[in-house]
Amino acid sequence: MNAHKKTGATKMIVNPMTIQQNLVSMQDLTPADVNELIDRAEEFKAGAAFQTTEPIYVANMFFENSTRTHTSFEMAEHKLGLTVVDFDPKASSISKGETLHDTALTLDALGVNLLVIRHSEDHYYQKLIDGGDLDLALINAGDGSGEHPSQSLLDLMTIRENFGHFDGLKIVICGDIAHSRVARSNAEILHKLGATLYFAGPDFWYDHDFDEFGTYCKIDDILDDVDVVMMLRVQHERHTAEESFSKAGYHRQYGLTLQRAEHLKPSTIIMHPGPVNRDVELASELVQCKQSRFVQQMSNGVFMRMAMLERVIRANHLGGIR
Repeated sequence: MNAHKKTGATKMIVNPMTIQQNLVSMQDLTPADVNELIDRAEEFKAGAAFQTTEPIYVANMFFENSTRTHTSFEMAEHKLGLTVVDFDPKASSISKGETLHDTALTLDALGVNLLVIRHSEDHYYQKLIDGGDLDLALINAGDGSGEHPSQSLLDLMTIRENFGHFDGLKIVICGDIAHSRVARSNAEILHKLGATLYFAGPDFWYDHDFDEFGTYCKIDDILDDVDVVMMLRVQHERHTAEESFSKAGYHRQYGLTLQRAEHLKPSTIIMHPGPVNRDVELASELVQCKQSRFVQQMSNGVFMRMAMLERVIRANHLGGIR
């Protein structure tokens, strides 16, 4: 997808290995890319400015409910001075049967430069990219049980802020592994960055594709040795009725209880992508405890998404930016 034509700018030759025109998968990013994005997000956090000479129009297309990601992208867009075009899936022609591609085609024709999309279909973006007829850029805000690049990047930013590095860190990702796009996005990139990974939670919600990135174990066997405890939300909306469970039972068997938290090293940090099911994945008292980075993650999300948006804007030469 080449969105530079809307600005009238002269196309530059860009190295696709370092700057992609779309940001849809963590698999497209190298460790160097990740650290560059974190560096830029930290610059935005410190007050760095961003200016364009031409307007940039962005639409946030969220086909699944979201508070943190949707609002965070909107805040990031406003901080960058982008023009946000309102889009409500329930009021769009998709409710009349229009395809996602044709909706994107319509927004493209109307002059939108960039789409931020969350969709329930895994890899929905591939059809849009492979079609070759859309002259706009894409950022994936979450696809089904596939990936969640912006959450992964803000998690990585939070980890690096606390430890200064990734290599050698011991990290456990615990919970609904099989249905979690956060787990998928984080596992591969953290492995590339040199972290030692462990996975915990119900064995019937574990996907053995994760074995290449780390070790599956019981949460009680690893808690006293890890640097990061990343608890995952139970994906109620992706489970069948037969997979129902007791919230208290889940918390007792797999959650980070107050008793389990006592085994953590003082330097260990607790993370959660949100929304938190209190007293299910995480004891309510731990959500904002001294070791929790839940609020820091949400705050970092704005600055990381600013960095992601800027990266795509520069790759597509939008707004007169080269």
